[in-house]
Amino acid sequence: TDSEAMAGILAWFWNERFWLPHNVTWADLKNTEEATFPQAEDLYLACPLAFCIFMIRLVFERFIARPCAMGVKIQANGPQKAQPNAILEKVFTAITKHPDEKRLEGLSKQLDWDVRTIQRWFRQRRNQEKPSTLARFCESMWRFTFYLYIFTYGVRFLKKTPWLWNTKECWYNYPYQPLTVDIHYYYILELSFYLSLLFSQFTDIRRKDFLIMFLHHVATISLITFSYVNNMARVGTLVMCLHDAADVLIEAAKMANYAKYQILCNLLFAMFAILFISSRLGVYPIWILNTTLFESWEIVGPYPSWWVFNLLLILLQLLHSFWSYLIVKTACRAISKGKVSKDDHSDIESSSDEDDSPKHKHHSSTTNGTNKNHGTNGYLTGAPYPDEH
Repeated sequence: TDSEAMAGILAWFWNERFWLPHNVTWADLKNTEEATFPQAEDLYLACPLAFCIFMIRLVFERFIARPCAMGVKIQANGPQKAQPNAILEKVFTAITKHPDEKRLEGLSKQLDWDVRTIQRWFRQRRNQEKPSTLARFCESMWRFTFYLYIFTYGVRFLKKTPWLWNTKECWYNYPYQPLTVDIHYYYILELSFYLSLLFSQFTDIRRKDFLIMFLHHVATISLITFSYVNNMARVGTLVMCLHDAADVLIEAAKMANYAKYQILCNLLFAMFAILFISSRLGVYPIWILNTTLFESWEIVGPYPSWWVFNLLLILLQLLHSFWSYLIVKTACRAISKGKVSKDDHSDIESSSDEDDSPKHKHHSSTTNGTNKNHGTNGYLTGAPYPDEH
């Protein structure tokens, strides 16, 4: 029957030999009056909470971020709208957003418009699809506020823990480490936030990086869920806190960029670049990977989910290296030219106005066309890296 098949699938999925160290069973990790351990069902709470965070975001952007944006003179009106034209609209929506010369000439004859006018119409129509500077500012302010809160919470909580100062504490007596209220709250909140980002992708203006960011959020959610279920929560808290630090600065830099506070933007970007590279290429491998790969091997020994967890963390290190390379490249170009020109990376948050050809496949250091002659700020319209955990 279906229920037996489902039970079989669940039994296979929750195989103790995969998830837990040798000689440990799920029964050993059941909650008792003396100790509480992470339970997979705890994570169900993240779904309604993610919806609440999404609703809070809407209220925050409308009543807090929007007035702040007006306060720093960000205009509410978007780019100039293309004049309505049924023929061009049909080409734009059904055929191409970037017509070639042959098609432009054909449309020119059909409409009795000159080619330049048609090109301008397509450019304006593409710009209409972009999120306005106001929308981008509000989104960045929301993320900045959340990251600042969760990072501050993480630091205050971890300061009191023994495993911040001695990472071997992540593995002593593993997996019989009781779940504290602080760890539970920290995990559920981070998981809920990333689930809310997953929801909001479907309601926000659809961007070209939709799939990249969707996969990124899924990977982040998987890592958080994974480390909670097999009680690698101590090292998980270190990973989350380390990653939130740079996210605070990049969102602040983006806000300064949208508000055209150039010196502040450049300063924040420089601080972000230094913090990102030192934390992701220095602290992360020396502190995090050292403990998950070597100290845990020594104290606990490897088992199947240990390999999967470490594989995901190593993959994260490869992404850190790639993003660091992009950041250094952008900073060098900004210093040498005094501006960031359009190069062969496409803005990770770019919208449909960017060329879809192969040379525009990755992250760009340009803005959405409005500020492209300003220092480092061009890099800041989209996240230069997904905010990975």
